[in-house]
Amino acid sequence: MPRLEKIEYKPIPVRELLAEMKNLSELMIDLAYSAALFNDKELAEDVLELENRVDTLAYLLEMEIMIAARDVDDAEALTGVSKVASAADKISDAAADITAIVMQNIGIHPIVSEGFEKVEERLTRVKVVEGSILIGRQIGELDLAARMGVDIIAIRRNKDWMIDPKDTEQIRGGDILISRGAPSGSKEFKELVEGKLRKLED
Repeated sequence: MPRLEKIEYKPIPVRELLAEMKNLSELMIDLAYSAALFNDKELAEDVLELENRVDTLAYLLEMEIMIAARDVDDAEALTGVSKVASAADKISDAAADITAIVMQNIGIHPIVSEGFEKVEERLTRVKVVEGSILIGRQIGELDLAARMGVDIIAIRRNKDWMIDPKDTEQIRGGDILISRGAPSGSKEFKELVEGKLRKLED
């Protein structure tokens, strides 16, 4: 695990910490495999950034557990929470390990790549440029799943991540969008985000 930066304690409910760790570790697995299969360095870098976030959450959660444990019974009851957090942390570490295929230019066998070229869904990472027609639009009103078979599964805004963003979330210039969908729909979606396509097809 990479060395943690100094973290200022802030009281955060254990349930929220666990939920975020779970959501981030699940996203990391998807991003890591996509990064490896399509040799995408930007996705790999996102995974490594998220690993640091999960490590921070794990640290904060351990602090919450220590503060909450007042006696032996409390400590025993909280052991399960600690184990779940540890498992999520290990998943995030494993996802980061997968990115070594990309970051260290190890590569994967061509047969594996060819097989995964036929997968029905893939992840796409794309930055919203100024001038994109998606800026200011709510995710729900775009109806991307029906139009092109694509779902926005995460948004990175500055250093913050939104997992499974709400339909009411507005897309902003500079957002990094992570989408899942069919290759053809993903290509069209990327062109919209990058401002190359100026119209949403019905």
